[in-house]
Amino acid sequence: MSGTVSLSNVGQVAHILIDDIPNYNAMTLQMWHEMTAAITSINENADVRVAVIRGAGDRAFVSGANITEFEKVRSSSETTAIYNAAVKAAQSAISLCRVPVIASIQGICYGGGLGLALSCDLRYASAESKFRVPAARLGLGYGVEGVQSMLENIRPSVVAEALYRSKVYTAEEALAVGMVNGILPQVHDGVNQIADEIANNAPLTIRAAKLAIRAVLNGDSDVTIANEAVAACFASEDYKEGRKAFSEKRPPVFRGL
Repeated sequence: MSGTVSLSNVGQVAHILIDDIPNYNAMTLQMWHEMTAAITSINENADVRVAVIRGAGDRAFVSGANITEFEKVRSSSETTAIYNAAVKAAQSAISLCRVPVIASIQGICYGGGLGLALSCDLRYASAESKFRVPAARLGLGYGVEGVQSMLENIRPSVVAEALYRSKVYTAEEALAVGMVNGILPQVHDGVNQIADEIANNAPLTIRAAKLAIRAVLNGDSDVTIANEAVAACFASEDYKEGRKAFSEKRPPVFRGL
């Protein structure tokens, strides 16, 4: 049975589950397509305010690509180009998702799994998690987009070390170099709490913040889009509600309006 990427919603939080436990949640070509479809569904659902991605079981977030299908999907320049485009589409969809995306990492996070995690806005790991880019041990080329994603989160010398040595990083080492935001004792429960916290905050403000971060990284037309989102915050009903709740010393109730 091949692996799957499934989507479910709990309140205002979308949950994406990467599920192929026997293969340590290794991603197939179909699963990359399913990831893109899941993010598209999230973008189309106005009720969703934050998304969480996790792997099934407790041994792996994603162990990388499913190498067993490489003879079929990555054995020629044509098929490799199709495969790489699917990976890029999925990672771009996560990065550009309308809402914040959190990676909840338990166990192995290797190769394409690390690239997927680095496409998320936030990443939290369990203490036993391990991180690696094994391309140099497989003879694979690591493209510009993948390196760019790493450089947006990790300083260049660490990216070089990860790629040149195929080094395995512990959770503590990953935290020290910026691969993850934190180490949580019960990572999935902890991430769900963080997701709920974000979901209860002003969605327009969070949207503006995400766009501003992207604008700083990418520049150009993204700056205009970010500034428009910031202006929308000040013109919103949520801004009025935030001020009113503060003066009344009660939690605000934001509607995204």
